[in-house]
Amino acid sequence: MIDLRYVKKLIEMLDSSTVDSIEISSDKGMKLRISKSSHQRAVAVAPTLPAPVAAPAVLPAAAPARPAEEGGTPAPKAETPKSAALEIKSPMVGTFYSAPEPGAKPYVSVGDRISKGQIVCIIEAMKIMNELESEYDGVVREIGVTDAHPVEYGQVLFRIDPTG
Repeated sequence: MIDLRYVKKLIEMLDSSTVDSIEISSDKGMKLRISKSSHQRAVAVAPTLPAPVAAPAVLPAAAPARPAEEGGTPAPKAETPKSAALEIKSPMVGTFYSAPEPGAKPYVSVGDRISKGQIVCIIEAMKIMNELESEYDGVVREIGVTDAHPVEYGQVLFRIDPTG
């Protein structure tokens, strides 16, 4: 059982610090997480049991602030249209690997022609290596992820030109 005086002391320490949250796990399977925000405090105690992980919703990123040119007019947005490109997105949260093992040649590179069903990367999730196959035929125009970095569900990994 968790001593409430201990929890109270943790909350006091959290309130007087710049730390946003504290998480403590016991060897008996209990997990205590205390978080603070400007409006509320959340205290959660739960046993640490393996549970299915729900994929988080992917929200569009806010556009970065753009400096105004002289005269106070905003700079025009110069972006190439990507409507013709097909996107291969991450089907899960995990770690992106571009090659089958460290030091090996990547599955695909920019400019490579790929075919439907070809392995384009590995996404590691919960210590399981998941090979991701292309859904499209075409030419790889962009790789949107750095090797060995985390990816989110629905994040664009590759842009494929089907006419290339």
